[in-house]
Amino acid sequence: MTSQRAMEKHRGGSPGAAVQSDGVLFRTWASKATQVNLVLQPDGISIPMQACEGNFFEAFVPHCRAGCCYHFQLDGGGLVPDPASRFQPAGVHGPSQVVDTASYRWRDRNWQGIAQQDLVIYELHVGTFSSQGNYSGVQERLEHLQELGVTAIELMPIAEFAGRWNWGYDSVALYAPFHGYGTPDELRALVDAAHEIGIAVLLDVVYNHFGPDGCYATSFSKFFSDNHHSPWGQGVNLDDIHSGGVRNFFIENAIHWLRDYHLDGLRLDATHTLLDESSVHFLIELSEAVEQLDGPKRYLIAEDSRNQADLVRPRAAGGFSLDGIWSDDFHHQIRNITAGDVEGYFGSFADSTAHQIAENLKQGWYFAGQVARDSKPPRGTSTAGVPLDRFVICIQNHDQIGNRPTGARLHHEVSFPMYRAISALLLFAPETPLLFMGQEWAATTPFRFFTDHCEDLGHLITAGRKKEFHGFAGFLGEVPDPQAPETFVHSKLNWQELEKPLHVHILQLYRDLIKLRRTLKGPFDIQVHGDRAMTIRRGRHQLILSLAEELDIPVADDFKVLMMTEDVRYSSDGHLPQKIGNVMHFPVPAAVIGTLA
Repeated sequence: MTSQRAMEKHRGGSPGAAVQSDGVLFRTWASKATQVNLVLQPDGISIPMQACEGNFFEAFVPHCRAGCCYHFQLDGGGLVPDPASRFQPAGVHGPSQVVDTASYRWRDRNWQGIAQQDLVIYELHVGTFSSQGNYSGVQERLEHLQELGVTAIELMPIAEFAGRWNWGYDSVALYAPFHGYGTPDELRALVDAAHEIGIAVLLDVVYNHFGPDGCYATSFSKFFSDNHHSPWGQGVNLDDIHSGGVRNFFIENAIHWLRDYHLDGLRLDATHTLLDESSVHFLIELSEAVEQLDGPKRYLIAEDSRNQADLVRPRAAGGFSLDGIWSDDFHHQIRNITAGDVEGYFGSFADSTAHQIAENLKQGWYFAGQVARDSKPPRGTSTAGVPLDRFVICIQNHDQIGNRPTGARLHHEVSFPMYRAISALLLFAPETPLLFMGQEWAATTPFRFFTDHCEDLGHLITAGRKKEFHGFAGFLGEVPDPQAPETFVHSKLNWQELEKPLHVHILQLYRDLIKLRRTLKGPFDIQVHGDRAMTIRRGRHQLILSLAEELDIPVADDFKVLMMTEDVRYSSDGHLPQKIGNVMHFPVPAAVIGTLA
């Protein structure tokens, strides 16, 4: 702990309101202000704060307790909430509330975490996962996730955002769990309950921009710099004047989620937009700080479009020491080969074949230095020496469903035999698989892009999405209005579907595939059979995959069938592959999994 406290002191320490035995210490980083007042609510008592080293301002209030609400006042201006507020019970524009982060009585003291090679991640949006749309709604469905076999849930961003609903990437109060999902202790209860049944909890965090409504942090300090630019405008200030305070703000935020909520890791949004020319990159400093935490292993997983293997290489080898990285190439290949997607960035994956998918699975991603159709310079780097479980792959996620014009899921656009076959491929592959909520039963509900901003801002967001996805034909016509309440409501999962045979069959397939995955050990190898078939071996287990109809694929004499994706347990179609001598005949797309002597 000594090294951790020393690091915190070097970074500047944590901003926000900290409950102590005899009162509350209020701290804020305000490099733009010369005077900051703390204003206690509801009485409006104003207390001048003391300027401290590093452009911090502090005030200790004796006898103050958790539940107290407050504002800050900068240089005599209007009242504003705390950018590092731990809770915003009235929303982004309301007063901040003091939270005692040590008062919750945790039950997970024996929690040891999940080994990386055992991760099966289930991404969900708290507001649409259950009918309640809150932390308690997720907690009530933990038994379903345990029976499914996933070992980690990944919450889409939950930091406070404007409005009643949002994907979460418009967060502005990064330390405060969204009040519409429940209280901070209800979030802790969800994590506690997940740990109790052996499920880790990861959180998606956004450090590359703030949302457009309620962003008070920029009134306090220089969070952005003209030195860099991102899709959201100015780049985050990681290497300009006062960048030390910005880096400290985000690193302390990560520590806050991992330490005070016992979270098991963070998914870092769009790290390719975190431009930093400092001698030590922000992501390296972040990984060093997280490693100092006591307790189980915490994971840092990057979303990064560049295919840069250094992100997951150790610092000793010149890397950033992150633990994982989303690898979208696999998803794009699957979309192309099954649904025919060629628009926009899918153009770089046009005419995908089984050989290219095999190269992807052997490397962790496909583009490892080649020139892609949608980018002039070579894309990606070699993954030599990087374990394959560092790469997170999927056939669906929030982006790849929600950023389609109508929020259509993959199984809405391909046949069910094809869907079952690629589901088997995903869960048999050596990379870390990620599922998106409802995928495991082929949910009929879409997942659409939704917001609840003021009317003028809402119109701008709708227009901006059409501009962003101008290369996709569906966005040229009418798309569901992100601001319409029904866009959000229609994205909620319908759990009653699990009473219907089709969905029961798909769910049983996913349960069996994940259960089988736990037994997969030993050497990994792939053989390709033409453009649309392959055989994958993991130790004694073998998957034979056909992505076309009427294909014959050679099999070994000693191959013993364990499961078929077209079996009556998973399908009512009755199109079973048949083994005839040393050939497996596939009447429809399917996967067959078996063992070799």
